[in-house]
Parts: sequence; structure tokens; C-alpha cells
Amino acid sequence: MSSFDLVAPASEEEAVAWLARAPTGETAVLAGGTDLLNDLEEQRIAPRHLLSLRRLPWNRWSWTGPALTIGSTTPLVDLEYDPKIRSEFPGLIGAIEAVGSVALRARATLGGNLGRSGSASDLIPMLLALDASAEIVGPSGRRSVPVDALVVASRRPALDPGELIRSVLLPEPRASAYLWQRIRPAQDVSHVGVAAAFSPGDGRWRIALGGVPPRAIRIHPGASELPGRPSKAALEAAARRAAERLPLATDLRATGEYRRLVAHALVIRAVEAAGAMREGAP
Repeated sequence: MSSFDLVAPASEEEAVAWLARAPTGETAVLAGGTDLLNDLEEQRIAPRHLLSLRRLPWNRWSWTGPALTIGSTTPLVDLEYDPKIRSEFPGLIGAIEAVGSVALRARATLGGNLGRSGSASDLIPMLLALDASAEIVGPSGRRSVPVDALVVASRRPALDPGELIRSVLLPEPRASAYLWQRIRPAQDVSHVGVAAAFSPGDGRWRIALGGVPPRAIRIHPGASELPGRPSKAALEAAARRAAERLPLATDLRATGEYRRLVAHALVIRAVEAAGAMREGAP
């Protein structure tokens, strides 16, 4: 591991000002560090400065009516055991539980996951299905960006120079579910991840697929194709359409055709699971 200077600002203003002064390409941002520390140890990156967000007051969450705002440095394990979040956003809890081990979730964060923008992220498909947005802070102030627009490709979020992810907004509770396929649950990344959520606001389903490069994708099935209580035929058609949208990416973990077959099956199961929650089933 190369040597670096650790900077730990105590306020948002200090963090933004320091990052604005830092030379381009010489600073890495530390949120949870679950991936960053591996990159440092394997010398995949060699920053001169490490900007830690751990002292910033971004490790909490709040409710505004039905909307939930989650600070970007909140450990996933804190969200996992909150009873209201578990009740209102069951799919998010399912995605969090898919992230490695309990020890890893004690450090991992939503902000760090979005900053890395990994194509195999378990959290990003669920955030897409929940129509989540991110609050960004930087030299020009604050702005809100849909997660669908923020996540461009692996390690390349759509952030301007000097910007940081401050929080994530979930606009409304949704019956939702997240399902994945992998070999070793606590060690491997998902070959395919499928998130499904039903919006009571507009009466439409959202389906998002992850596990393949360059990024997770979201699908909005038409009302005629997938109504609120879909028939077997409608659900089969939606699953087929979702699987056809999945890029045929073959890598060391799985073939593209295998991913397509798994995605088809998981879309059906995820929508059925979320639909059962709408009906009050456990």
C-alpha cells in the first residue's frame, strides 16, 4: 500500500472546500471503505490524499411524511435493524441483507455504494426500483440527482469535480422485494440481482436488474403489460421483456445466456413476493 495523507474534516463546508482545492485525481474519498481499502491494499489505486467522511453528520436518517432521507455515511447495519424501515421498505432490507456479512454491513454505506457505482451492486437495483434520488453537495451548492442519472458506469458516478454524495431520498414506502443469484452468499457478488417495487402513487411497477456491466438498468412495465395485480400471463410477458433488456454479458462469473434465464425467473419471483406484501401476506 502506498503512503497517503488522511484528511478528516469535521463539517460539510470544510469537506467541500478541501476537495475543491485538491489536485484532480490525487484524492480518494472514504465513506465505509469496504471496497476502497481493498483497492489500496492491492495497489489498484495510489492516491496522495484520503478524504474521510466519518466525522460528518451524515450517518443518520429522517422521515418527512412518507419520504425517507438516509445520510450517505449511515452504516447499512443500522438501517437493517430499524423496524420502521423494515416495514416500509422491505425490498431495501432484502438488498442490504444481500451485502456480504454482518461485519461488512457494519461499515458499508449507501453513499459509498453509489460512489463506486458497481455493476454488480445489490443496493443500486433496489434504489432504482424505489425511484431514489441523491442529494449532492459541492462548490456550487446542493443539487438533487435521480439515482438512475447518477449511476453511469462502474467507478464513474455522474459527479462534477469537488462534489460529494450527502444523502439518499426514498420518496414513498413501497411493497418491494430483492432477489439475487450467486454461488457463495457472503463472499461472491451477484450474477444477477432483481428488484421489484410497486408504487402506490402512480399504480405502476418498477423492475430493476443488476449484475452485469456497464450498470444496473431499470424497466417501467406498461400498465397494460403489468397491472397492479398481474395475471400469470402478464407477469410472464413482463419477465420476458426484462430478460431481453439485460445485456448479454459473459465474464468469469457467468455467461450472458445464464444471466438471461436467471433474470427471467427472478423477475417473476420478485414481483410475486412484492405483490404478496401488498396483500398483507408475510
